[in-house]
Amino acid sequence: MRREESLSRGKQMKLSELLSFNNIIIQCHDNPDADALASGYALFWYLKRMGKEPKFIYRGVKRVNKSNLLIMMGELQVPVSYEPDFNEKPELLVLVDCQYGQKNVTVGEAETIAVIDHHQIATELPELCEVRSNIGSCATVIWDMLRDEGQDKGLTKELGTALYYGLFTDTNRLTEISHPLDRDMIDSVPVNKSLIKEMSNSNISLEELRITGTAIMESEYSIDHRFLVIQAKPCDPIILGVMSDFSMETENVDVCVAFYESPQEVKFSVRSCSKEVHADEVADYISEGFGGGGGHLYKAGGILWPDKLSLINDGEADFSRRFIQDRMNSYFERYEVIYAATTEMDREGMKLYAKRPQHMGVVKLTDIFESGENVEIRTLEGDVSVRIDDDVWLMIGIEGEVYPINKEKLMKSYTITDEPYRTSFEYDPTIKNIRTGEKKNVLAYAKDVISSGGSKIYAKPLDKYVKLFTAWDEEKYYSGQPGDFIAMREDDAHDFYIIRRRLFDKLYSEL
Repeated sequence: MRREESLSRGKQMKLSELLSFNNIIIQCHDNPDADALASGYALFWYLKRMGKEPKFIYRGVKRVNKSNLLIMMGELQVPVSYEPDFNEKPELLVLVDCQYGQKNVTVGEAETIAVIDHHQIATELPELCEVRSNIGSCATVIWDMLRDEGQDKGLTKELGTALYYGLFTDTNRLTEISHPLDRDMIDSVPVNKSLIKEMSNSNISLEELRITGTAIMESEYSIDHRFLVIQAKPCDPIILGVMSDFSMETENVDVCVAFYESPQEVKFSVRSCSKEVHADEVADYISEGFGGGGGHLYKAGGILWPDKLSLINDGEADFSRRFIQDRMNSYFERYEVIYAATTEMDREGMKLYAKRPQHMGVVKLTDIFESGENVEIRTLEGDVSVRIDDDVWLMIGIEGEVYPINKEKLMKSYTITDEPYRTSFEYDPTIKNIRTGEKKNVLAYAKDVISSGGSKIYAKPLDKYVKLFTAWDEEKYYSGQPGDFIAMREDDAHDFYIIRRRLFDKLYSEL
């Protein structure tokens, strides 16, 4: 068995490793959602394509009866069967969107067990496993595994739509996506958009409508920090987004967290309409050490794991609600908000530093696509849109961050070596021509450059958490924490910014 720490190495299994087995059962968790159905469908499609005769099942006491899932199973021809009394012992049992031993999956014996999932590791894993907890859906994980096998180009529209809908539902209508692989799948699979709309409009049952109304009526509001906390009964995660979106229409509500608690998870959704509160940051803060979260500036969400919460719960019945409320209050109380344009930095306690020469990467965008084309550059941190011009180049930082740079500034501050820039990141940035859809790898065109160094700043370590709005962007803040550095240009008391602690000594030396 592999423990959680061993999975930090990344990918563990290829789909082709399953081809040595013949009697194969694919099983998703009981009472399956769209992601579970899509994931099993994709694996079934792959194994059939490779000449196998798998069977895709789900078990438990409840047959699927939600309207959107019935439409999905019928219109997309999902080859799944309800087998509550399944008692065979297959040569291979592959669990998708769940893990062997979890309470939400009824399993029997098998000669060999495999697991493909995107949730936090909750049990000991078998040798055959692929668990990526930072991905938005299990559908994305299996799509990427298909891509690794060169099998992603022949997807039917039915399967592509199922994969898309699996991600769509598990990330609250795509609002909680935080990994570029999820966006890659969205861009790549064939999708029946009208069917997605039909399924989305059939998502809320009358019972869930009652759940929504009751939960909102029993919500709790913080006057001091203008946030709302809503607790619902267990429901489709999309319902949490519905509650949050509706509640954000309320006067004096800047932030809303809606959640439900089940034996398997505490699922929550975050909404913000304040530029001083990023929803993805709130989601990450709530879940830090107890689960995971992510999303966008104004819409995000995440999961808390009950087994981790139980370590700090002394038996309180309503602990999850109080935990979320306490985390929200703590979040608002920890930060100082600074607007650089209207704040003059006090240099007391700051030391003078000079920038060190650095090897970085640079790309001449006209080497990739013609001047005038609009492109989208995808990175681990998000997407960057640029119009290609002879004067616009692309810098690749030491941690894989990508940003445009003016040619004049580039030539003034860097020396191009003409040597290839060779490095690797968790996710290699790609560039897509918006007009044609053609996509290329940015690193394939990157040249090595050396920064000239010498530019001077005043800087000091932070002793508190801050949100800094820079002088050139008052709509988006940069977060700093104790130990990070706040830095100011030597010649401009309003031009200051945050430098991460782990990067500071690499970038600057004290004078």
